[in-house]
Amino acid sequence: MPAKPVSANLLTVADRLLAWYDVHRRALPWRARAGEAADPYRVWLSEVMLQQTTVASVRPRFLDWVARWPDLASLAAADGAEVMAAWAGLGYYARARNLLKTAQAVVAEHGSRFPADEAALRTLPGLGAYTAAAVAAIAFGQRAVVVDANVERVVARLRAIATPLPAARPAIRAAADAITPTARAGDFAQAMMDLGATVCTPRRPRCLLCPLREDCAGYATGRRETFPVKAAKRAKPQRYGTVFALLNHCRPRGGDEILLVRRPARGLLGGMRALPTGPWTDAPPGLAGAPAVADWTILPATVAHGFTHFDLQLALAVARGQGHGDVPGDWWPVADLAAAGLPTVFAKAARLLEPEP
Repeated sequence: MPAKPVSANLLTVADRLLAWYDVHRRALPWRARAGEAADPYRVWLSEVMLQQTTVASVRPRFLDWVARWPDLASLAAADGAEVMAAWAGLGYYARARNLLKTAQAVVAEHGSRFPADEAALRTLPGLGAYTAAAVAAIAFGQRAVVVDANVERVVARLRAIATPLPAARPAIRAAADAITPTARAGDFAQAMMDLGATVCTPRRPRCLLCPLREDCAGYATGRRETFPVKAAKRAKPQRYGTVFALLNHCRPRGGDEILLVRRPARGLLGGMRALPTGPWTDAPPGLAGAPAVADWTILPATVAHGFTHFDLQLALAVARGQGHGDVPGDWWPVADLAAAGLPTVFAKAARLLEPEP
């Protein structure tokens, strides 16, 4: 006797979403193919890279990274400076330091295998609630509540949660918990992410294509783009500084060299190669903090860069030295400066040194 068809009204949110995902899932280089086991290393690495960064930006960087360090063991044995240089431009540089620490911890303490338990994953360096839940669900199939920005938006609309962020996050998490299934937990997490990235987008959501439209309270209100409700942004403080380009002509190699320094291990952009910089203050500091006594010229162009908690405007001071002398730091060929792995703010400053085309 043939089975009776299941009424659409009896399907859960998870059922509908997983059926949609089986057809529309994105092909991403860190994602296992349907029916294949996920690689915990690739899942973890991608989730760390994707924090505060777009898929389009991460895709080529991820491929370059795994070509260089294809597994935990190779990353654990990597030089810290090389890891930081490879991370340059992705921002939030503490993530790169924690990647290396986590790889070393998993190799040394867990026999080169990630623990499958969400609580155990939380004990690893840099694995917060979101990353631990994502790895537990996607890599190991554990039921875990995975809430990133895409999931946050989908759930806030699905349940028309009107409390402004960030105060709404406990309610959003509870609502996400209520619809998270035990079976196919990793696919469900990725389906929520894909739905938010491709259908339930921040602006102009494609509701007619959404498998959850009939369940969506935000859609029913006709105001789905108002969710999640966001509190008014506070203006970020403005800081100023000077970055110093000290140049020397290198006779054996030909061409100019530029002085680079290593930033302190702790603090903003810790451990990264950088151009020397003076203090970052509430007013332009002029030549305070110059790395050497020289005939400095401040260029008219400035560098603007936004950090999480403040905006920065940097003047660029240029001088030509008289040999390397006793100036601490490393001399790097200007022509090869792109290979130094400078953080974005210093790479912007270095571009001001490039001749006009």
